Amino acid sequence: MLLTVAVKAFVIWVGILVLAVANGVLRESVFVPNFGSWSALVLSGLLLSALIVGVAYFSLPWLNTRSPRVLCIIGIGWLLLTLGFEFSFGFWQGKSLNDLFAAYTFKDGNIWPVVLTVTAAAPYIAGKLRGWV
Repeated sequence: MLLTVAVKAFVIWVGILVLAVANGVLRESVFVPNFGSWSALVLSGLLLSALIVGVAYFSLPWLNTRSPRVLCIIGIGWLLLTLGFEFSFGFWQGKSLNDLFAAYTFKDGNIWPVVLTVTAAAPYIAGKLRGWV
């Protein structure tokens, strides 16, 4: 059962990754030109956080677990997958470690640490919202 939950959690995370990429495209093509960089980063971070919680909420029945411990493990897994992807993709693009760490400083409206916190907590939050935890 845990393997099944892990596979499902990974599939859900891939869906979140697709939404995150689409969110980045939306930010750069719509939000930045219309609201400026600072506002676009904040708006994009809040939108992505809401999308992640929404995906967790709607996918919870498919995950078929109500265990707070398992939900927390899924959230930590999503966080680790996200960090792994973020750093791997950044290095692939030729970014330096300093460039990658700049996203974690809240500089210029970047709320990436908030998004990461929401990512880790989203399955548990979804369980709370459903009254399952």
